[in-house]
Amino acid sequence: MSTAFLYEPMRERPDALERLDLRIRWGPYDIRVFNFHLTHFPFGRTIAFHKHAEYEFHFIPRGRGKVVLVDETFDLKPGQFYLTGPGVMHYQEADHPDAMDELCLHIDISEREPSDAPFDDWEYTEAVNCVNKLSSLPLIPASDAYDAMGCFLAAYEACIANYPGSYTTIKQNVIQILLRSVRAYDPDTRTEQLPTKDMKSSRYQLALEFMRANYAETLSLEGVAEKLRISPRQLQRLFKELHSGHTFTRILEDIRLEAVCGELKIGSASIEQIASRTGFTSGNYLHAVFRKRFAMTPSDYRNSNLLGGISHVQNL
Repeated sequence: MSTAFLYEPMRERPDALERLDLRIRWGPYDIRVFNFHLTHFPFGRTIAFHKHAEYEFHFIPRGRGKVVLVDETFDLKPGQFYLTGPGVMHYQEADHPDAMDELCLHIDISEREPSDAPFDDWEYTEAVNCVNKLSSLPLIPASDAYDAMGCFLAAYEACIANYPGSYTTIKQNVIQILLRSVRAYDPDTRTEQLPTKDMKSSRYQLALEFMRANYAETLSLEGVAEKLRISPRQLQRLFKELHSGHTFTRILEDIRLEAVCGELKIGSASIEQIASRTGFTSGNYLHAVFRKRFAMTPSDYRNSNLLGGISHVQNL
């Protein structure tokens, strides 16, 4: 009993992807997609010698045939692919009774003019490495070891579904086809260290962001540490090391007082109302903390700002 052909859905609307104006910016390159489809080669069909000025990827998901690349003939079988262009003379033929299917991606890759637009350094390096390797791949079929073919179906399904983000999904699959194709030919299996971040600084910033977003709620050192998946002791050490020796309690108080000052400057709400909106247990407690920190009452602060006075809380 024959198994269902995985790419059969792509026959329903064979030109769906090609109707899209796919232009992809990747690192320093502009990529333009011309052909992006599944095609069928019945037994005996041939395509005479020709060449392209652009890159064309040919993947064989089913069937058998042969290809002549320049002057060398290769048998094709399911799971293989080969690259033609730019300028590679080639001939194709389905020479097996079962015929042959082919997934085709035909693209132009051009280098952009230098601009002031910032590049992602890591993406830039990966794009340049990939395109450089594409230009020097050997003219022989290779095994689709990293399932670049699956990206054709993923792109087609995104196109048909047309969900929010489908266009970006399609473009990402085009780039994946390039990356996975190069990787299939690349004998160098060494890996580079992926970019990492300073976890200490990152956790510190995440803690501050969480506290600023939730200062009106009941917050504890233990609760914030749990959000960061670290121990309370680790979090307290981070604060003391990266925040001028201040503790969690002091930093939270600073954040709340900063919000209080903002309220006092722009509104006429009562001290009790401001206290309830900024995480203080009562207006009296806010009054006591404010006077201790700034040597004035909240009302004095409000009046001084109304009169053009200048007061501020330490920036966090």
